[in-house]
This record gives sequence, C-alpha cells and structure tokens, in this order.
Amino acid sequence: MLISKPEMKSMFHKVAELWAENKDYLSQIDSKFGDGDHGVTIGKISALIERKLSEWEDESMASFVMDLGDETMEIGGGSAGPLYGTMIGGMGEALEDMDSVDSDGLVGMLKGSLEAMEDITTAKVGDKTMMDALIPAVEAAVAAGQAGGDVMAVLTAAKEAAVRGAKESEQYISKFGRAKSYKEQTIGTPDAGAVSTSLLFVGLCDGFRES
Repeated sequence: MLISKPEMKSMFHKVAELWAENKDYLSQIDSKFGDGDHGVTIGKISALIERKLSEWEDESMASFVMDLGDETMEIGGGSAGPLYGTMIGGMGEALEDMDSVDSDGLVGMLKGSLEAMEDITTAKVGDKTMMDALIPAVEAAVAAGQAGGDVMAVLTAAKEAAVRGAKESEQYISKFGRAKSYKEQTIGTPDAGAVSTSLLFVGLCDGFRES
C-alpha cells in the first residue's frame, strides 16, 4: 500500500473539496473573534489546489507539493496563506527523490509539515491555533508508524487526532492573533485554523481511501 502520483492527486483533491465545502463555516467561526476571512482564504487555497492538480504532468511529487506550498504562501487575506504554504511546503521537502511513499515516507512527510511550522511559530497545543490539530495529528501518525501501521493506518490515526484536537480547541483561551484580546470569551468556540487543519487531514485520509 503506497502513495504514488494518482493517490497524491486524490488526496489533495479531497482536501480542496472539503475546504471549499466548509469555507462559509470557517469564516463564521473566524468572525466571532477574528477577522472573519479565514474561510475566504481557505477557498482561495482550495481553488489553487484544483488548478495545480489540473496542470500536474511530469513534475515529481516533491516538486508538485513544494510548488503548491510556494504558491499558497503568496495568497493574500490574512495569515492562512503563509501558514498553509509553510505547512504544505514542509510536506514537499520530505518527499525529495521519492517516486512512491510508504508508511515511513508518509510519517516523514507529516513530520516535515510540523517541523516547518515550528520554525515560524511557538504555538503549542492549548494556545487555540491550528497547532491544536497539527501537533496531535503528527504525533498520532508517528505512533502509528512506529507500531508498524501501513499508510491507511497512519492516515487514519492522524485524521482522528486532528479532528479530536480541533474539537478540544473549543475549551482553550486564545493566545495568538486578534482573538487573544477576547480572552475567556473565546472558550466554547473552536479555532478556525484548527478546524481547517483537521479538514486537511480528513481530506488526505479520505482521498487516499477513495483513490
């Protein structure tokens, strides 16, 4: 069970599909304590992914993902573009020289996304950011890989942890961005970035399953 180009296409297509379907919901969450534009930016990234997928011909998986990260970085409308560009680019760097990806390669790809993010933010679980979903997802992926899990097992573990992390962000107080000025008022509302990150992992998992 490997991830090669067809599977990678299906995975990113599913991410784009889920982001497009949930962009209004993401903006609704973000409007409570943020700028209200998270879903708009996520919609732009979704459209970019679909365009890049339609243009993907001879590029390697690493080149495709890194190029996608670079172009995502340039999307305006708040911090989501640079943040997701960094995260996606980190995935791509870990794919260098790979024609197909096994469970170890997948774990490396997901670890690369977290390492890239840790280079630009100090946010941890509990700070009510996208890291509330990303950190648990990668930790779960690593654990599944170490337990001998295959690609599907790693993706499923990451998906479930990301969804759980996004849900748990409801109970935290915002410590970053505009929302941090609202302090305890932010309890009860999930972080929009954590939710969109959970959708990323749901898309990667479900897209592989459908490939």
